[in-house]
Amino acid sequence: MSRVLRSAWLQRGPLACVLWPLSLLYGAIVALHRFAWRSRLLARERVAVPVIVIGNVIAGGAGKTPVVMAVLQHLRVRGWSAGVVSRGHGRNMNDCRQAGPQNDARLVGDEPLLIAQSCSVPVFVAPQRAQAARELLRNYPSTDIIVSDDGLQHHRLHRDIEICVFDERGVGNGWLLPAGPLREPWPRKVALVLRPAGVKGIDGFQIDRRLAGYARRCDGGTLELAALRDRPLVALAGIAKPEAFFRMLQDEGLTLSQTIALPDHHDFSAKLQLPPGCDLICTEKDAVKLWRTHPQAWAVALDLQIEASFWTALDAMLDRLPHRLSSRHGSETS
Repeated sequence: MSRVLRSAWLQRGPLACVLWPLSLLYGAIVALHRFAWRSRLLARERVAVPVIVIGNVIAGGAGKTPVVMAVLQHLRVRGWSAGVVSRGHGRNMNDCRQAGPQNDARLVGDEPLLIAQSCSVPVFVAPQRAQAARELLRNYPSTDIIVSDDGLQHHRLHRDIEICVFDERGVGNGWLLPAGPLREPWPRKVALVLRPAGVKGIDGFQIDRRLAGYARRCDGGTLELAALRDRPLVALAGIAKPEAFFRMLQDEGLTLSQTIALPDHHDFSAKLQLPPGCDLICTEKDAVKLWRTHPQAWAVALDLQIEASFWTALDAMLDRLPHRLSSRHGSETS
């Protein structure tokens, strides 16, 4: 069903038209929700440090978590001490806790765990991001900026900078859920927009997503992707658009004997039955869960190329943020 909907959301075809009346109801709910926050009927919570929210307005994932990781690296270069908050989609707990590098993704979520392992920053998850931010600052008082992984539609936590990320779908057919992919009407005011070069009708900075040139195992061992071209591979992806990952692998010249497409945030609670003689290859997001039972799996990261003017624009906004420490240095860019 999710594949059928994703296909329907690309155009205003029969299925989208049938669902369009429901999108009017959804739009009314969204409008009431936004009015409640804008009119201060619902109170936002401001924490003691600036907040950057990185999210999207389309359902089905738009590649925001790699952008979060790129922004964290840039903040580190600029001298900021960042922390991350997230809802922790896919976890089976409903508490507030830290996502440490050694945690189980079932407790903290796969994306927070990936960020914690890859970026070496404090990451806290909670149903309410404001609660996660408070707990992060209580435990890590030297943190001077918070990045929220997702949360454009969750307004309780006051934010200073909003970054909206698009993938190759753009705004799809331009309709709200469930007739289209939009979680809220677009355009809407945000500080910065990232979108692939081929996306039309959206102003913003260009982002190019491609596979890193190597694969990594649980023990830290790496292998050039080119070295896997002559091996039979089983490719696995439990992400929003698994077919995109499979296509990128094939574009690198890899031979996929089998592909396994699983729902986003799949928990891999059962061990996979794989054909003999095949190597298993997956995304980084899947690997943080899959390595519990398949430590031999090869994980491939995404390599983001973001145009330099994005970082210049972000730096200008960072320089204007409140609570800026006098020790912050320079105008270096990542």
